[in-house]
Amino acid sequence: MIVNGIGRSVPEIIEGYKKIVPYSSPHGTDPHPYRAQTSAGKVLPGEKKLLPDLKTAIRFCGLEDGMTVSFHHHFRNGDQVVNLVLEAAAEMGLKELKVAMSSIFPVHSPLAGHIASGVVGGLSCNYMLGPVAEAMSGGAFPFPVIFRTHGGRDRAIQTGEEKIDVAFIAASAADEAGNFNGVNGPSACGSLGYCLTDCRFAKKVVVLTDNLAPYPLIPASADETLIDFVVRIEKVGDPAGITTGAVKEVHDPLRLKLARWAVDVIEASGLLQDGISFQTGTGGASLAAAGFLREKMEQHKITGSFGMGGVTGHMAGLLSEGFFRAVLDTQSFDQKAIASLRDNPRHVEISSDRYANPHNKGCAVNRLDAMILSAIEVDTAFNVNVHTASDGRVMGGSGGHADTAAGSKLAVVVAPSVRKNIPIIIDRVHTVTTPGETIDCLVTEHGISVNPRRADLLNDLQGAGLPLIDIHDLKAEVDKKTGCPGLPEVSEKIVAVVEYRDGSVIDVIRALE
Repeated sequence: MIVNGIGRSVPEIIEGYKKIVPYSSPHGTDPHPYRAQTSAGKVLPGEKKLLPDLKTAIRFCGLEDGMTVSFHHHFRNGDQVVNLVLEAAAEMGLKELKVAMSSIFPVHSPLAGHIASGVVGGLSCNYMLGPVAEAMSGGAFPFPVIFRTHGGRDRAIQTGEEKIDVAFIAASAADEAGNFNGVNGPSACGSLGYCLTDCRFAKKVVVLTDNLAPYPLIPASADETLIDFVVRIEKVGDPAGITTGAVKEVHDPLRLKLARWAVDVIEASGLLQDGISFQTGTGGASLAAAGFLREKMEQHKITGSFGMGGVTGHMAGLLSEGFFRAVLDTQSFDQKAIASLRDNPRHVEISSDRYANPHNKGCAVNRLDAMILSAIEVDTAFNVNVHTASDGRVMGGSGGHADTAAGSKLAVVVAPSVRKNIPIIIDRVHTVTTPGETIDCLVTEHGISVNPRRADLLNDLQGAGLPLIDIHDLKAEVDKKTGCPGLPEVSEKIVAVVEYRDGSVIDVIRALE
């Protein structure tokens, strides 16, 4: 075993995984050299990219057993492309495909069956929820899943760690040359930021759309120079499945209280001034914070430089009302955000590479002032878990959590201290998603706990009269109500490897007994 930089023991060798590089620090691993773009090709005048059906596209791409296919998750739980492609691959007799997805949702439950049957022989993603996560947690898969961050996925693709043979792009509009976007058509889903690196580096790129538009499609998220084939299908996805679970509107008084305190922290830190940049995560309290931020910005008469992230109508409203000069959008979370991206030129679609890749020449998370994050568990060293529940089941993933915590000046975690009589403040999180050294404070209903690394922030909050509590005292207070929960019983079998954004291993997840 190797002890990594946060004291987690990880194996020196994991069967089915590359050579281990243990996590050392938030910025501790040097970049790998980038490889040349591989999606180059040549189309002669008069050649057609539009193909009659999906199976023809799979054949024309030369997809064979053991190759890697990739997908993006902009339709979230409304996606229909992943299941369609894998069903076609199964009918064609393909085996041991590696699947590189940005995120997995309950709608993707057939994926577990394709793994059991041998159609799929490897899996990587940034987030996982639903039946596939349940199957993996129970040790059903014969290989370890690789969990990356949003920025880490782009880094892995560009360095060649994740070599994509065929990328399948779900687009709400496309023309026959392959120009595509997510803002036009009946299935409009908004930004398509998570698939843009796939388009640049995959050997073959297939655009699937249910809305074939005249050439040239404008705007284009990616243009025809990167696209090999286009297929028109009946339905790429249901936009109603985008706003589900963690991105639903919140009305709970407790979470609203936490959201207000989080914005109070930003104000007390001194960052709430002209030019502030800001992002919320997907938790209910963190999303609600956008509304309270508006009140503060109006009160102080300030204008922010940019808002960012998965973008909701709250953030789009801040843009339209002039509270921010721009919004940078990798994924649109509701219909207001989709309309804003389509209609407002200052609402800009960006790739996840530009968003959070730690090994490019500058990503946007490094320019964030304040980031509000959610948590499943937080330990007394401020390490955060958003991968596994208290019973050890996988129910999430980093997404941009670790990326934004590392890049922002102020990373605020917002969470109730107890969920269903289970404490979220514990001695040691079951799975480390985001290292505590990148988290600045934790906001709960019992008060605000500041990371000892941020004595300056502690002084600022004391001066503002905010309710402060040492994290050890917070844990003791919560334990009085709930007791100390037992640890999940796990086997030695590793079902997932959790990579930090630089590709180092920050933790592993073991199968439940």
